[in-house]
Amino acid sequence: MKNLFRISIFLFSILATSQYTDVINSNRPGESVSAYAVGKNVIQAELGIGFEQQEHTLLLTDSNILSTDLALRYGLLFETLEIYYEGSFQKENINYTEVDYNTSITDFSRNRIGLKYLVYDPYKNPERNKPNLISWKANHKFQWRNLIPAVSVYAGATFVIGDNPYYAGDGLVSPRVMIATQSKISPRVVFISNIAYDRIGTEFPELSYILSLTHAFRNPKWSIFIENQGIKSDRYSDGIYRTGIAHLFAKNMQADVTFGGSFKDTPTRMFGKLGLSYRLDKHKDKLIPIDEQKGGKNGTIKKHAMKKKSKKKDSGNGAEDVDLGPTKKQMKQEKKKNKKKKNKENGAIDF
Repeated sequence: MKNLFRISIFLFSILATSQYTDVINSNRPGESVSAYAVGKNVIQAELGIGFEQQEHTLLLTDSNILSTDLALRYGLLFETLEIYYEGSFQKENINYTEVDYNTSITDFSRNRIGLKYLVYDPYKNPERNKPNLISWKANHKFQWRNLIPAVSVYAGATFVIGDNPYYAGDGLVSPRVMIATQSKISPRVVFISNIAYDRIGTEFPELSYILSLTHAFRNPKWSIFIENQGIKSDRYSDGIYRTGIAHLFAKNMQADVTFGGSFKDTPTRMFGKLGLSYRLDKHKDKLIPIDEQKGGKNGTIKKHAMKKKSKKKDSGNGAEDVDLGPTKKQMKQEKKKNKKKKNKENGAIDF
């Protein structure tokens, strides 16, 4: 029971804190983007290597794809803002089965950069959902208020360098916007949603969504996730599912494995990925002078916190506004002085 209690407190510190955490907070595994930033002055790299097989029933092709993914995140200026780069470079070998012809494509399937900013954080007030130090059950029961998500907005751009065969006809730069939400359903379960509108202003704009659910095990170093992604565009539309597992090796390093596929056959997709996330933690907490701190920021004074102290003060030997007379020590000294004076007077000879 004690172990479960410690785990619940540990998970609360990871999932409920608004921005910077003592352990790495990676978007991997999966493709969803969390609502929270990595924290000011934190540099984070998220790497992945993947292999995919595709089969297109209309084009009559079989493809093998080897890909490398890279995400770079940096906490910029303040805790709620980060600059975020995502890139995916791949080599695709294509076999046209009807004519026995092979070709290959090597280029970026994703190349974009943007800023993400947290606009609403339901956990900004630490008193909102702090753990119950007495009841394990109270910490793990479902609460409707946990469905209220943190919300961030993203604005950036997608870049097409050279004659990219995946995005023929697109300009060099096209805008991209996104809304990301994150809800802590329970101390072990987190739900993330992303809605993005990409390649704005091009001939083939793209609308997509991602829904991701992550569950941490009793050993909080292990977690599992399931994810659904939908893509809608005149160039390419798909429904994709993913699942996988992640392991925290150290507070600044995480590894993961992902498997997934598509729901349709134009093309049919099956893929697997190995990932690694690592951060350089240069974060420093901002020190606030005590005279600038808001009341209650470091905790509230309990209702009867001063009760014992007041009783002790009332039962003392004096008070600020009432003169209670001399102390016992003073009375003894005065009595001794008077006795000495009296003996001297009784022993004196009066002429």
